[in-house]
Amino acid sequence: MAALPICITGEPVLHSVAAEVEVIDDALRELVADMFATMEAAPGVGLAAPQVGVDARLFVFDWTDDDAVRWRGVAINPELLVSPAPVGEADEESDSEGCLSVPGERFPLLRSERALLRAIDLDGEPYEIDATGWLARIFQHEYDHLDGVLYVDRLAHPYDRAAAKAIRKRSWGSPGQNWLPGRDHLED
Repeated sequence: MAALPICITGEPVLHSVAAEVEVIDDALRELVADMFATMEAAPGVGLAAPQVGVDARLFVFDWTDDDAVRWRGVAINPELLVSPAPVGEADEESDSEGCLSVPGERFPLLRSERALLRAIDLDGEPYEIDATGWLARIFQHEYDHLDGVLYVDRLAHPYDRAAAKAIRKRSWGSPGQNWLPGRDHLED
């Protein structure tokens, strides 16, 4: 297992719909292991294949909830059903979200409180997770990556402008930029 470079916003694979996974083989298992190592080194709670430059509909997640229940897995060719999104303004603390492809930045974003994830695991077995709260947010965030959407694309005013300014300030938004967890230290 090795940490992989994480693509920064502007890389085309991050802004395109990912391809379905056709075969679960040793190469895919190695990719998933490397994605877990990358996510841990970053650190993060989720990582989608496009974030490491791979055009594939899969993501990994690893998060422990307030009841000390650990949610760890891989979602291959997932489907995600979400409850209606709340109405109103995002709270700057409880709705704050970040992304390893927009490193060092955090902005509030309203997300649905509940999400039903249907996916396939590395053994080719289908499964479902009915998630609420932060786990539902993780699933929505990672699923968006598979559709070429970054959380900054969903931000409401004035956070959309602040995100765009931060991206310009760091000269992101064009292909060929990435960072390697454990090696690169990006300024916050």
